Amino acid sequence: MASESFCKGKNSWPELFGEVGEVAAATIERENPLVNAVIVLEGTGVTKDIRCDRVRVWVDTNGIVTRVPIIQ
Repeated sequence: MASESFCKGKNSWPELFGEVGEVAAATIERENPLVNAVIVLEGTGVTKDIRCDRVRVWVDTNGIVTRVPIIQ
């Protein structure tokens, strides 16, 4: 992934797949204080730009993480 080459700190959290979204967001921000974790409901439209200060935490209607959170 392109973000891995220029973004600092941890940039992927596969261990959070299936976790509660709010718990995942807090974990991400604790493990990489350079990013803001943003909870996004599956199916929501988002921009395609890559930002080193953003991790989208995709959740289902139950608030469970549905994709591996990565810097995007």
